[in-house]
Amino acid sequence: MRGARASQAFEVLRPGALTTVQDLGRPGYAHLGVPRSGALDAGAHALANRLLGNPPEAATLETTLDGVGLRALGGPVVVAVTGAPCGVRVCGRAAPWGAPVLLRAGAELEVGRAESGVRSYVAVRGGFAVRPVLGSRSTDLLSGLGPPVLTAGALLAVGPAGPDPVGGADALAVPGPPSELVLPLRLGPRADWFDPESVTDRLLRARYRVSAASNRIGLRTEGPPLTRARAGELPSEGMVLGAVQVPPDGQPVVFLADHPVTGGYPVIGVVPPGPALDAAAQARPGVGVRFVGGR
Repeated sequence: MRGARASQAFEVLRPGALTTVQDLGRPGYAHLGVPRSGALDAGAHALANRLLGNPPEAATLETTLDGVGLRALGGPVVVAVTGAPCGVRVCGRAAPWGAPVLLRAGAELEVGRAESGVRSYVAVRGGFAVRPVLGSRSTDLLSGLGPPVLTAGALLAVGPAGPDPVGGADALAVPGPPSELVLPLRLGPRADWFDPESVTDRLLRARYRVSAASNRIGLRTEGPPLTRARAGELPSEGMVLGAVQVPPDGQPVVFLADHPVTGGYPVIGVVPPGPALDAAAQARPGVGVRFVGGR
């Protein structure tokens, strides 16, 4: 990224705690040992692109907690910030969040600390044109595929704008970060490895909370530990997005975008992709978690 050259580009002034390039990920390569990756809050990523007339697969920046600082190079560009609500400033002046913002050449964009939630998304009209790997521009923290985590001084090229027009702020319809994370759970394939009481009286009735150890790989929870009905080891098997794996400490872990493709701990159930997993991307440590059974 440091060697990027384009008529429009961004220089990273402040990378923030963890800022990565993300798109819709690289599904379809699990048989090669390649995780899916992609934006954790897929809805916020899609909205940021929609506001700018980008296709859904255009790459955005995913920030974590304290935002990012960028300088526009070359010609003028249009950006939008969605996801976790935060302050947005251009050359020191307040700018709207969740709406298109014009940046002149040399303008500095400051995306501030998340006021609630965890991850904000910065889109630019034309998308961030980093080199794709296996058809995706996503940074995968587990495998190391894709562009590196942003560092100060890195250059990010901007791709050509498409034919669709820039939208307006009235396109914004994102709920706030959850005060409680409710995760629909489809039991299986290894629910029978656990005591029935662990499933009915703990997992599906007790209140868990988000652990501070959570990351892009998995949402770790803290609460009543689940107990096994079956001893022994489980051979490694394929893992999917939303799989709820239970390690030896009995605390459920919900696999997110950078999850491994195989694992040896039993999977008690799966949270289907959709709004619930998007909400998981914005749940801060300490937020309550409830697993709700379903088919």
